[in-house]
Amino acid sequence: MTTQTSPSRPSIVQSVDRTIDVLEALAEVGGIARSKEIAQAAGLPVPTVHRLLATLNIRGYVLQLPDRRYALGARLVRLGTVAAQQSGAQVQPALDRLVDRLEETVNLAFLTQDTMTYVAQASSHRSMRMFTEVGRRVALHASGVGKAVLTTMPDARVRDLLAPLGARDVDTVLQEVDVSRRRGYAIDDEEQEVGVRCLAVAVPGGPAPAALSVSGPSSRLEPGVYSQVAAHLRATADELAEGWAVDGGF
Repeated sequence: MTTQTSPSRPSIVQSVDRTIDVLEALAEVGGIARSKEIAQAAGLPVPTVHRLLATLNIRGYVLQLPDRRYALGARLVRLGTVAAQQSGAQVQPALDRLVDRLEETVNLAFLTQDTMTYVAQASSHRSMRMFTEVGRRVALHASGVGKAVLTTMPDARVRDLLAPLGARDVDTVLQEVDVSRRRGYAIDDEEQEVGVRCLAVAVPGGPAPAALSVSGPSSRLEPGVYSQVAAHLRATADELAEGWAVDGGF
């Protein structure tokens, strides 16, 4: 009689598993938090989180601020940038299909530190079309993709990211972000370039906070089409999120 055995599951290294839990928990609470808050979010003992944060701080993957809070570190940006570039290549077919529906240029961008970086684009087939170079960085407060990503964050995190603008300007951006949350999409109304509008929605589940946008001449991308365009953006954003959730790809 032959005994059949099921394939063994790969073993999990507990310390690595917990380290990833800590990084993901820090991201989930807005990217800046005290160790106790991170421990609560990760479901781990505070002493364990202290030890893991100490090592991550030494390696540059988290940063301890003067007020004893922890923030995601700069070394994660390099990893995220490489992952974002790979993700950009994976999502190209979905972006191409969206261009066929909207007949305008679409872009995918990821948050890199305090700016948005375009990682993939599908261009409109029209003679008059928008073009954004892949790799270009744009400000969070003055771009559709930036404002879309800000809608996914707590106001305290938004204030931290936009602090260099000054309190009055940050309050103005927060008001616009709140409006964008309620209507389900963000708008760049000729803020990057005169005569060009952009609608954007956040895309969950990526290797970094992400947003999907469509750009076109203001004469074509006008308020009467906003709802329809936003619905197509959200459908593709859901498709991208689903693809990232299935084995991390498409």
